[in-house]
Amino acid sequence: MSMTTEMTDYMGLRGLLSDEEKLVQQTARDFVNREVISIIDSYAQEEKFPAHLVKVMGSLGFLGPSLPEEYGCAGLSNVAYGILMFELERGDSAIRSFASVQGSLVMYPIYAYGSAEQKNYWLPKMAAGEAIGCLGLTEPDFGSNPSGMRTRANRNNDGT
Repeated sequence: MSMTTEMTDYMGLRGLLSDEEKLVQQTARDFVNREVISIIDSYAQEEKFPAHLVKVMGSLGFLGPSLPEEYGCAGLSNVAYGILMFELERGDSAIRSFASVQGSLVMYPIYAYGSAEQKNYWLPKMAAGEAIGCLGLTEPDFGSNPSGMRTRANRNNDGT
């Protein structure tokens, strides 16, 4: 795996990035080079997740990165979020999956639909890596294949 500090950029896309986006990329690349690449093969062989990296990722702003700073998140742009996920994926797909599920499939719904109390309680803890959320998507006969699921929600006449 590459330990380079610069992204191969044949099309000159890096020149289109803001200073903040470049900093996000460099921070994530340094994290992956320093913390992930040297250990990830042994974790994969043992079929384990490097849980000790969760709080480190939180301290770097990698969890819920596009959510507002008022909840302890980084408040990054969508472009910066994509760059961050790209760099985490370069190190390991499970680490990128963890970060994207925590931020997009768990934290974002709390932010968008939760009460003020839920947001204030959960989002800072999840952003810091002190609480880990999950998404359960399963059904008998189909597991986690959403296109094969038979369960459907239907609105009743009373709006529920």
